[in-house]
Amino acid sequence: MSGPDGQPPTGGTGPGHEAPAALPEPGREGPAGSAEPRRARRGRVFGGLRARLVVAFVLVALVSAVTATALAYRESRTAVLQRKQDAVQDDFRTRVEQAAVGFDIPPDEVSLTEFASGIADGLGKDAVVVAQYRSLTVSSDTGADRSRITPALRGAVRDENRMSFQRVERRGVPYLVVGTPVTFDSGTPSGLDVFAIASLRAERDDTAGMVDAVRDGLAPVVLLAAVLALFAARTVLRPVRELGRATRKHAAGDLSSRVRVRGNDELARLAGDFNDTADALERSVGELRDQEARAKRFVADVSHELRTPLAAMAMVTTVLDEEAERLPPDAARAARTVSEETARLTRLVDDLMEMSRFDSGAARLRRADTDLAEAVRATLSLRGWTDRVRTALPDGVRASVDRRRIDVIVANLVGNALRHGADPVTVTLTADPAADLITVEVTDHGPGLPPETLARVFDRFYKADTARARSEGSGLGTAIALENARLHGGTIDAADRPGGGAAFTLRLPWRHPSEEDR
Repeated sequence: MSGPDGQPPTGGTGPGHEAPAALPEPGREGPAGSAEPRRARRGRVFGGLRARLVVAFVLVALVSAVTATALAYRESRTAVLQRKQDAVQDDFRTRVEQAAVGFDIPPDEVSLTEFASGIADGLGKDAVVVAQYRSLTVSSDTGADRSRITPALRGAVRDENRMSFQRVERRGVPYLVVGTPVTFDSGTPSGLDVFAIASLRAERDDTAGMVDAVRDGLAPVVLLAAVLALFAARTVLRPVRELGRATRKHAAGDLSSRVRVRGNDELARLAGDFNDTADALERSVGELRDQEARAKRFVADVSHELRTPLAAMAMVTTVLDEEAERLPPDAARAARTVSEETARLTRLVDDLMEMSRFDSGAARLRRADTDLAEAVRATLSLRGWTDRVRTALPDGVRASVDRRRIDVIVANLVGNALRHGADPVTVTLTADPAADLITVEVTDHGPGLPPETLARVFDRFYKADTARARSEGSGLGTAIALENARLHGGTIDAADRPGGGAAFTLRLPWRHPSEEDR
């Protein structure tokens, strides 16, 4: 074509630039956005180590697969779009340069329409070409949607005087819009701008098919990862389970349990350390048990050997007591002191013998049908405590118990209350048929028990007042009472009363006389 200066115009060949695209950015599509949080939440639900290992293994495999797929998808999508973009721009530039040769400026509507149609014929059946010369605008397809050419792209072509492109989306379909100005040979704008609109539907479908293929392939990947995780978890957890079983056996008292050592890894070293620790523990416990057994035998043997000389001493002190009134005062006082100390030593030996029977398991119950109220009254009467102790003993409470041992329990609890508490001392008997429980409570109105005494009141040889080294008690009374209660299947609790004083409560299962001894 001929311009005003007689020079033919040529298509612009300046480098194109891309305006903000309407299509999603590469790498922002696909299943990666929701799979990881959902599976992470599921992983937190499971509490077992095996389940957590499997979930962690699957998550790592899934995240790795999704990340690699997303990166590959982004690169592939970018390459497909870039190839399409370059092809459309090259074809469009070539067609515009060919059609511009011999085209007259200014054009009329007919010539401008032929110009646009000629360019469109070489760009493919779906391409639409729009030509604009000042206020005159025509297109190769009269029904084409010209709104796909954005004002931003028109301004870029007009102001920068070079080829520009932009990706837009209309009604869910992506398009590539390329625009170029037609210039004279001198580079002077001719006022004619040409735009080509090419569909990117095929490229979008190709990339979408890639995403679908990846999504379909995730299930086998996850399944394979789960199978591998189960195999790995089984390999890792086998020594852990063996350690658990051995630990439980140790807790149950079987110190001979050991773990088989496999390989030379960290778990194998842990198993070896466990076995070494178990060996040392078994040796230590064995030595302690031997020492305890020797100590118990020693106490039993000493107590047994002391009984014969103590019996002889008791006979002598009896004679001294009878003759004390006829002796001089100093000799009488010495005789009574020897008698009291011999009696205390006799009680101590008897208590030690009783404890040795509990420790050796030789203590046995001799159950008999017993009226518990009558048994408690007999205990108080035998020791002269009837006038000093208040009682609440309902009649008719009968049970199968060892009466001698019940006497020992009540005597120890009441004796402690009278010695260390304050009047009034009360003994209360209650029976709960619904719970099959019998309760004997001994209370006093003294100062109560300090916290450190409550924690140790049933310990052997424990005395609340450590300064009273010559107290009447041996420190074994409450321990013997508790052992007798346990022999009946019951227990004894100690506590401070809210209103002041101490309360010792004996609880026994109500074994009725009709029940057979087991």
